[in-house]
Amino acid sequence: MPAKRSPARRPTMKDIAQRAGVSESAVSFALNDRPGVSEITRDRVRRVAEQLGWRPSTAARQLSGEGAATVGLVLARPADTLGVDSFFLQLISGIQEVLSERHLGLLFQVAEDVADECAVYRRWWAEHRVDGVMVVDPRTDDPRPDLLDELGLPAVVIGGVPDARHPGLSTVWADDAGAMASVVGRLHALGHRRIVHIAGLPGLAHTERRIRTLRAEAERRGLAEVRSVPTDYSDAEGAAVTRRVLEGGSPPTALVYDNDVMAVAGVAAATELGFSVPGDVSVVAWEDSALCRMVKPWLSALSRDTVEFGRTAAKELTSLVDGGPARTVQVPVPRLIERASTGPCGA
Repeated sequence: MPAKRSPARRPTMKDIAQRAGVSESAVSFALNDRPGVSEITRDRVRRVAEQLGWRPSTAARQLSGEGAATVGLVLARPADTLGVDSFFLQLISGIQEVLSERHLGLLFQVAEDVADECAVYRRWWAEHRVDGVMVVDPRTDDPRPDLLDELGLPAVVIGGVPDARHPGLSTVWADDAGAMASVVGRLHALGHRRIVHIAGLPGLAHTERRIRTLRAEAERRGLAEVRSVPTDYSDAEGAAVTRRVLEGGSPPTALVYDNDVMAVAGVAAATELGFSVPGDVSVVAWEDSALCRMVKPWLSALSRDTVEFGRTAAKELTSLVDGGPARTVQVPVPRLIERASTGPCGA
């Protein structure tokens, strides 16, 4: 049997003191940016610490009241839909860029539902595991802001709208209503009168905003055959709903999908049924991604800088953790990029 490997020995303040030729108390003062040592000594200690690869332990930071140097993110969505959703991959990429600059960790967890997510927040708070959290997928009836207010845990709500009831929480949001209005306006200009919105999870605030806007735009333009059908965001449901609406008595001439994965699956399903895209039915995807340019025809899509969305959210959270005020930040409205999947109504 191979011998069990011993963990590498981590450098300590004593090692730094010996290398720098100063006392351990001087090392503590220098590394914690406290008075009691000269600037020359402080610089020498920091150089030695960097050479040795020394880092403060999380436990020590917590005991000294300096925090966990970690922020949290919980996703309460079906786990099988997360691996193919480009939005969250790009969002987390942007978040991680900012956290890396601050040498902060990201504690990530998937939860069964919102109740389970709330339990995670309570546990993290009790165990001092995180200094703050980023909240995604705001709900129409959402218990999380009240809980985070109660716990006093710094938090940024991603994708919400300004809420005067929770002035201590920051919000980073995009105008989904404005984006949906632009899509309906363009499809209407192309002659489309029968539009189906293949939506995401019901109960999500942004899903409901898109549904309400679609309904309002249809009423304003006198469009009677416009509706939304909620799904779980998966390719399977996207394809199934596409088949169902296209095989109905009065099939739509335009389909708007709430993510790129469903749109790609929808194009495949429509083609299998003998529908031409865009000759018989136009297709628009909500989130632009490489997937939209890997299918024929290339998909028209709503585009935004999701990585920058994540950076903005992370910057707002680190500002809160540093004691800054809560803010509401609106990112640019997603813009429609027209490609080959949309065209004049042929019906």
